[in-house]
Amino acid sequence: MPGAIYAEGLVKTFGDVRALDGVDLDVPEGTVLGLLGPNGAGKTTAVRVLTTLLRPDSGRAVVAGIDVLEHPNEVRRSIGLSGQFAAVDEYLTGRENLQMVGQLYQMKAKAAKARAGELLERFHLAEAADRPAKTYSGGMRRRLDLAAALVVSPPVMFMDEPTTGLDPRNRQELWEVIKELVAGGTTLLLTTQYLEEADHLAHDICVVDHGRVIARGTSDQLKARTGGERVEVVVREREMLTGAREVLGRYGAAGTGAGGGEVSVEEHTRMLTVPVTGGAKLLAEVIRDLDAVGVEIDDIGLRRPTLDDVFISLTGHAAEQEEAGEGGAPDQPGGRGRKHPAKEEAK
Repeated sequence: MPGAIYAEGLVKTFGDVRALDGVDLDVPEGTVLGLLGPNGAGKTTAVRVLTTLLRPDSGRAVVAGIDVLEHPNEVRRSIGLSGQFAAVDEYLTGRENLQMVGQLYQMKAKAAKARAGELLERFHLAEAADRPAKTYSGGMRRRLDLAAALVVSPPVMFMDEPTTGLDPRNRQELWEVIKELVAGGTTLLLTTQYLEEADHLAHDICVVDHGRVIARGTSDQLKARTGGERVEVVVREREMLTGAREVLGRYGAAGTGAGGGEVSVEEHTRMLTVPVTGGAKLLAEVIRDLDAVGVEIDDIGLRRPTLDDVFISLTGHAAEQEEAGEGGAPDQPGGRGRKHPAKEEAK
């Protein structure tokens, strides 16, 4: 049985740009899939296809058990969508924005008003509920946009880089809301460029580049593909590098005995680095063994791959690259306009 979100062989082109090139996805019910990749990788295009805002050239997609191409209106009634840019009516108040979305979903006026009040409290917008949205800060608009996507408590949610532009506090608050949703049974597809965000939220991660899924796994599995954990040691004197190298070689993940690990040495900084398995508990052992051979250290630490490490390892370039096909007009993937599924159906 396919998951709550399922895609097979999705292809979408814009002129000479192949934004999606045979994308396959399968997201089990009640889980979070993080779609991770650089700008222009195809993340937003995939979201737009799955939310019925864009028709693929070929392929198949099923959301909440409904075929996206055959029954788009039914899909729209079963999903929530929060895009990269807050899509709120600036001249309506926060409360009016949420009530309008509820009525577009054919909720009764009283029910829409009550739901708006609940969401305004939940997203810490109650004090600003009756102010026009144009007076809101960027973070407040982002929270209002997400609240709008949750008006009907959809079983499936799509969030396209939801924390873009949020300060650390608002980002943490949004993460907590997302965790609550998933704990309640919501299935979520989340696009992001932040591995930290995927670490906190995603059960599984797909890395996308040039319209293709190039890797899939948990955050730890992807980091391991990038090189896993590394112990970094800075010795007190350059003369100690040889002794430190022999010690660290015993702990190297590729080691085959004393001196067998893949230890890299930077003489000018007196730093040695070795890939390891076993985590932070190794540090105490390394310190003990270095001390036993008379090696003094200025610094030691356990380093895990960063977002750029993962991107560069898997895609060959850093995260900021932007390509055609994900930065275009509002009706193109990645465009700054964003249609709401309920509003689209209401047209």
